[in-house]
Amino acid sequence: MTDMKQPATENRTRLRLGEIERLIRKNRLIVPVPSRRALLNMCEEGVLETAGNAPTRLGWLVYEDSFWAWVRSIDGGTDE
Repeated sequence: MTDMKQPATENRTRLRLGEIERLIRKNRLIVPVPSRRALLNMCEEGVLETAGNAPTRLGWLVYEDSFWAWVRSIDGGTDE
């Protein structure tokens, strides 16, 4: 029997931009919450790691670990 492993990216949670906005608002990470355009620019510029190089039919999907690494980086952490 062959051991077939899924690529590591398959197991990474993806967040829609609306969920990112909600997390920023709920946790008061940045007040006021960045605009949707600012979040879109962060996806396009590679600040937030996304599933693919363009929006999906659900819009941009951001890897959750990438989002939290960005949060740590704005707090002066070393992750980017």
